[in-house]
Amino acid sequence: MLKEIDNHLSDIKKISIKSSDELEKFRIKYISKKGIVPSLFSKLKDVDSDKRKKFGFKINELKIKVGQIIDKSKAELSSFSKKEITIDYSLPADFLKLGSRHPISIVKNKIIDIFSKIGFDISEGPEIEDDWHNFTALNLPEYHPARDMQDTFYVSKDPDYLLRTHTSSVQIRHMENNEPPIRTISPGRVYRNEDISARSHCFFHQIEGLYVDENVSFVDLKQTLLHFTKELFGKSKIRLRPSYFPFTEPSAELDIYWGLNSEADHRITKGTGWLEILGCGMVDPNVLENCKIDPKKFSGYAFGMGIERITMLLYQIEDIRTFYENDVRFLQQFKSSI
Repeated sequence: MLKEIDNHLSDIKKISIKSSDELEKFRIKYISKKGIVPSLFSKLKDVDSDKRKKFGFKINELKIKVGQIIDKSKAELSSFSKKEITIDYSLPADFLKLGSRHPISIVKNKIIDIFSKIGFDISEGPEIEDDWHNFTALNLPEYHPARDMQDTFYVSKDPDYLLRTHTSSVQIRHMENNEPPIRTISPGRVYRNEDISARSHCFFHQIEGLYVDENVSFVDLKQTLLHFTKELFGKSKIRLRPSYFPFTEPSAELDIYWGLNSEADHRITKGTGWLEILGCGMVDPNVLENCKIDPKKFSGYAFGMGIERITMLLYQIEDIRTFYENDVRFLQQFKSSI
């Protein structure tokens, strides 16, 4: 009988109670009317009188140990239950605070989306470019002012490597590696050796478009740009003014009618209501020949715009330097545009 009690004492040391159901089963097993402890007390009368005291001591030890386990488990389960109750599940979730996209990225993505929907793919190229792709292949003669050190950041001379001055170099690479029909836009960062001011910076972002196929005309260019201005600005009144670019012939600049509805409109349009948006034109046959495309069979148009300028117009931002200062107060205003 002593061995039986010792076994019970050894068993309860290993018991781990993790729920109210387990606690109730433990209580019934040991101290209920038909439990182990009352059963051992009932057997005490059959034990010899000289051994009864020792057996009684052992049974009491078992009873006390069982009671301690029950009290300790009740306290632990009660504490755990109270902790659960303190959580208010009706409170709103604590969402992570998201950052915001940069306004230049927002506008760039909008422009890409507009042209992607009408079949233009995206092409990219290196920011450190060679003379051929940045100048020569684009029909820029050796005496062109853009080649001067004061206008371009050169990385090395002989051979000439430089920070690209426009993303037109990407179009040259695309035409060299792909056969017509070609319909692509080339977004990216470009560099010019210019003084930093409220209206200009030494690096900025451009997005240029190119379409080369059989029988492409100026009418196709005009309709494409009309669609673009409607989608981005909501403006359908445009005009094309004659201009000059070495890589297009004929060349033009696109203006949209911004209107004169406010003092800001008068200021940004200089009282005319018209606002210059981008440069464009038909791809010069010399450029096509440089890329081994037959200009007698194929023709094309190209256009290019500064993303910062478009962004400044859309969000009425007056200083281009604001884009590069990483002022959180400025960037937080664009959270709704993610």
